[in-house]
Amino acid sequence: MKNFKYVLLSCVLVLGIASCKKWLDVNTDPDNPNNQSVLIQNRLPWIQKFYQYTAGVTNYRTACYAGVYYSSSATPNSFTTTWQCSSAISTTSYQTWFVEVSSDVVDLYNSAQKQGAYYYMAAADVFSALGYMEMLDLYGEMPYTEAGTGNPSPKPDDGKTIFNGCMSKLDEAINLFSKTQEAGAPALSLGDMWNGGDVSKWIKFCYGLKARYMLKLSKKSDLFNADSVLYFLSKGPQSIADNVVGPCYNNSTVTDYLEGDPVVTNGNFDYAAYGTTQRISQYYYNLLTNMRGSGVVDPRMSKIVPATMSNIKLDGNGKVSSYTWLRSIGVDSYGPSTRLVKGGNTIALESFATAPVNEIYQITNATDHANFVATLAAAGKVEGKDYADSGNYVRVTYPAGAKYVASNNYQYAGDTVYVNLCSKALATGGLSATDLFYYSSTAAGTAGAVTSTGSYQVRPVSDQEILTYHEMCFIKAEVDMRKGNNGDAFIAYKEGIKADMDMMQAKLTEWDGTYGLHATAQTPNPDMSPMDQVDINNYLSSNAVAQSAGSLTMSDIMLQKYIAMGCSIENWNDMRRFDFSAGDIGSFGVIYPGFDRGPLFSGTAQLTGTTKTDPRYWMRRWELPPTYELNYNSINTLALNPHAADPNIWSMPVWWDCATDEEYYGYLKK
Repeated sequence: MKNFKYVLLSCVLVLGIASCKKWLDVNTDPDNPNNQSVLIQNRLPWIQKFYQYTAGVTNYRTACYAGVYYSSSATPNSFTTTWQCSSAISTTSYQTWFVEVSSDVVDLYNSAQKQGAYYYMAAADVFSALGYMEMLDLYGEMPYTEAGTGNPSPKPDDGKTIFNGCMSKLDEAINLFSKTQEAGAPALSLGDMWNGGDVSKWIKFCYGLKARYMLKLSKKSDLFNADSVLYFLSKGPQSIADNVVGPCYNNSTVTDYLEGDPVVTNGNFDYAAYGTTQRISQYYYNLLTNMRGSGVVDPRMSKIVPATMSNIKLDGNGKVSSYTWLRSIGVDSYGPSTRLVKGGNTIALESFATAPVNEIYQITNATDHANFVATLAAAGKVEGKDYADSGNYVRVTYPAGAKYVASNNYQYAGDTVYVNLCSKALATGGLSATDLFYYSSTAAGTAGAVTSTGSYQVRPVSDQEILTYHEMCFIKAEVDMRKGNNGDAFIAYKEGIKADMDMMQAKLTEWDGTYGLHATAQTPNPDMSPMDQVDINNYLSSNAVAQSAGSLTMSDIMLQKYIAMGCSIENWNDMRRFDFSAGDIGSFGVIYPGFDRGPLFSGTAQLTGTTKTDPRYWMRRWELPPTYELNYNSINTLALNPHAADPNIWSMPVWWDCATDEEYYGYLKK
């Protein structure tokens, strides 16, 4: 492992030049940086920022597997479609945690201890718990007790040790936050980007994390304690005012030295919406448009599912003069996956026509040919498209201003309905600090032809959600239902939906004047304006939402939580706890109906189970990064888990995903 503390000092000196926030200023001698000279109030915000980056890649890649997103990019596609898990996807989370965060957490704790800065010591404990619990969730066994000690070949610890260590860190943090700092210790507000130095909010944060982590033990009858979870919740966030989020910006071109991604933007954006290959999956889309088979559209849908300009007309200067918004549909990779099966497991990128373009498609399959022509005819020459049908060939003329796919493969011609999640920041080629749209080309940007409006959680300026009140509500709803308190579960379920909408509405209202319908600097983005309150009220009283305690199911709770959490590892954690769509947890039935291997599944070497009730049917962990732990530290790694390098390690449950210690340690035997 690379020792990060000296790298961080150099990074701080560079990043501080263009930073937007007072917390990112550097207050040391630029000619003689050293580990001892970094003020703890300058160290904390960088820990917060780089943790957001680690969480961002983890959230995105696990959201791919959990069915929130589809990606046509090779390695993420192994999570969204083929399930042929690739080790190429398992390194970045590990690398960014150990290189950019963990060793600096140790230094923060030690430096703060010397100054009697108990709040900074507590913050270090919180980050230790956040990071190592995430490593446990992903990899199962990791260096923990020997990590950050300077040992180049640290021994890994089992999942139980890591879990208990993280919970102990939170207990110590609560104790430290409850003390009064010694005289001369810097105020927490000087370095805290997340909570502004509000100690009471940090304590609620700690209890909220304890509730989240205790919930992971729901399969363990000897360890799971529903009343403990409810107690932690009573001490945790009580409203959206207690939400813990990382503030993000679009006012700098400075990029991260390790990955080259923007520093001040949302970590989720840096992966889910940085490129052009990510789209909303049909699984997630269907929940937003047909929850409980209601046919009711969720008011959050148009803020989450991106749109593109359609029916564009250009003026004499080649600028957009009129258009309509076309909302994306979801990419099906879990159901029949008809488009992906026929089109080679990819969605084509669109182009922008500055002048009329002819594409000639050869379609020899009679059914496909007839359907293609029928679609063109039914559209009534949509966007001014003209076509001619002759034998096995169809010629389509795309007028100036049209969005089209520059390919004569007819399977790709309709891919413009799948709008990618991409948004642009200054550091990734954005046109301005207030224009977050994605344009497919320079010509499209010059014309003002928007390719994507982006998505709520993954814009450069989206708050990065660390712990939220709506998550706490859904945890309470689940735990109350487990206890048989369906009345209390119903109240918490409804409150969770409302809390998520309230949080979104507050952010959309904040965005409206700069980016939304009331923006004046560029084309208004309707997806960055508030939802209609009438739509919210109608949805909450519709069949999309359970209307009584008697009709509420565990699936109702978890699917609403799934929508609200979105780009978060917690969806994958929850799916593992309920065995995905196996329906074998208690009497709760199938929690995630329709979630299963699709027709393009090819991960038979990685996921070796043959039935949904077999734990090894599903992806339950990531392979450790081959270079770091399987090559350089293989003796220690394989001594604890002899199967760490096996192809099917991806389907081995982590400690908290096992009902008993006997089951878990059974997996670790030779």
